[in-house]
Amino acid sequence: MRAISGLWRWRHNPLCRATDLAEAWLALFALLVIVLAAPLAGSVAGGAAQDALQRSVREQHHARRLVTATVVRRLDGSPLDADPETSTAGDVRNRVLARWTAPDGTERRGPVVAGLKSPQPGDRFRMWTDRHGRPAARPLEPATATTHAVLAGFGAALATAGLVEGGRRLVVWRMVRRRYVRWDQAWDRAGPDWGRTGAGS
Repeated sequence: MRAISGLWRWRHNPLCRATDLAEAWLALFALLVIVLAAPLAGSVAGGAAQDALQRSVREQHHARRLVTATVVRRLDGSPLDADPETSTAGDVRNRVLARWTAPDGTERRGPVVAGLKSPQPGDRFRMWTDRHGRPAARPLEPATATTHAVLAGFGAALATAGLVEGGRRLVVWRMVRRRYVRWDQAWDRAGPDWGRTGAGS
C-alpha cells in the first residue's frame, strides 16, 4: 500500500528507481485484480455450488420418504451424538431394532438410529428411507445447502486473492534478487578503486 500511495508523488523524483516504479505499478495492478477478480470468482463458484447443491436437495427429497417406525427393542451400545446440523443441544440418539412399512407396503425390520432418549418396545419415531424402504440419511435442507454454497464462494474469493498476492510477492522477490545481483556486480567493478584519491581520473 505504501508503494501505491507513493506512486504518484515519486514518479518524477530523481531518486526513484525504475524498480521502485515497477513494484508500485505491480502492487496497484494486483490490488485491482483482487478487487475485481476475487468477488467475481466467489460469485461464480458460489453460484455453481448453489445450483449443484439445490439440485441435490431436490433429488434427495424426491427419492426419500419419511415413515413411522416402531421400536422392537433397544440394541446394546452407548448413545450416539445427534446430527449437529439438524438437532438441538441435548438431543441423544440410540440404536434400536425397529420395524416400519416401506413405500411399496412391505414390512421391514432392522437396526436403525432413533432420536429417542430412552427407547422402549412399542415406542414410535420418524425415520427416513429410500424409495425401496431401506434406511437413509436425512435429506439435505435448502438452507444448509445455501450456507455451504456461500462458504464455497467465500473460500473461492479468498483463494483468488491469495493466489494474486502470492504471485505479486513472487515477482517482487525475483526483482529484489536481480537488484542485489546488480549491486554485487557494481561493487565488484568499483571495489579495487573504492576510497582511493583520484580514483577514476
